[in-house]
Amino acid sequence: MSQILSIARPDSVRSVRLDTGRGTFAAFTAAPPAPRGTALLVPGFNGSKEDFLPLLPGLAEAGYRVVAIDQRGQYETGPASENPSYAPEGLAADVVALAGVLGGPVHLVGHSYGGLVSRLAVLNSPSAHTTWASLTLLNFGPAAVSEPTRERLELLLDALRTTPVLELWPFLRPQDGGVSEEVLAFLSDRWARNAPEALRLAAERMITEPDRSEALRDSGIPLSVVFGTPEDTWPEREAAAMARELGARYTEIMGGGHSPNVYEPEAVIEALTSFWNA
Repeated sequence: MSQILSIARPDSVRSVRLDTGRGTFAAFTAAPPAPRGTALLVPGFNGSKEDFLPLLPGLAEAGYRVVAIDQRGQYETGPASENPSYAPEGLAADVVALAGVLGGPVHLVGHSYGGLVSRLAVLNSPSAHTTWASLTLLNFGPAAVSEPTRERLELLLDALRTTPVLELWPFLRPQDGGVSEEVLAFLSDRWARNAPEALRLAAERMITEPDRSEALRDSGIPLSVVFGTPEDTWPEREAAAMARELGARYTEIMGGGHSPNVYEPEAVIEALTSFWNA
């Protein structure tokens, strides 16, 4: 799951709600006076727009309008619309709709499960080249998660069948004493707001997701892979091999772990902007 050290929102970052034909989505945005491009940032499993707070000011200072969202079923977005669909294909359609509102082509960044959704968004876009300027997969591998992560997700799936989401928090609460009470309160609230169906479908897909690298390579969209290490959700060797198969730029961020956007934000900003500028 995504990790957070602070929820302080810089003055340059605004909280907004984005209306699309598929519903309304909570987001953070930051932008320079005359942006050279737009980027859409998609969080992972049990994540939210707050995961990207360490990146937003720096990306805006580098010349980009950046928008980080809560996906459907997450935190302040909630169901987004009537009769919500939390299947990954539906979430991918949400991302395509958001790109349409932002005005393409858009640089797309997906973290972890957000990478799975973002890959589907590119593959399922009716007009990929006019919708997407590029795709960056941030700590996402080519297919299903590693065996240790699969076992943890299967335990969670078993628990979700019988236990309300809120009652599972004590088992998921970070044990790191360095996490402030403010952040812990936020994480507890964010977890409680997850739609159970969204969690279930995400966990199931992360366990079974096939390798779609060939189709993604054939999309012709510029690609990059940014991978924080050490990491056990997907092995680093799998991410590096995926990047080679995709013909993608590969950046390893040592010390970034599963959330280099939190632990090594300057390195992630450099990896993203150097790719976008090129």
